[in-house]
Amino acid sequence: MTKVFVDGRNVQRSQWPNLSDEELVDRVRAWAGRHGHEAVIVFDGEAPAGAIGSGRESADDWLIREVPKHPGAWLVTSDRALRDEAGNEAGRLIGGGALLAQLEK
Repeated sequence: MTKVFVDGRNVQRSQWPNLSDEELVDRVRAWAGRHGHEAVIVFDGEAPAGAIGSGRESADDWLIREVPKHPGAWLVTSDRALRDEAGNEAGRLIGGGALLAQLEK
């Protein structure tokens, strides 16, 4: 099972109109289930049910700290700085828009 870390706010902003927090979580979880992945969806601050809130730190900082602990995990974000910091150990980097396109499949 591949662990897929999702930068929630970044992915939401990858399309207009933006998905609600809950809709994003529901769609990502359904996609992950269909493909045998474990989704870890991270939001700045508080998060909806089924996702992780980063608390007082930014979601970027949370992901920079946590993603490298899981070599081979995927990282979903279009944030280039985050990709540079957390993506070195990632098995795959996926842009937010690319993931959104996959959520319907």
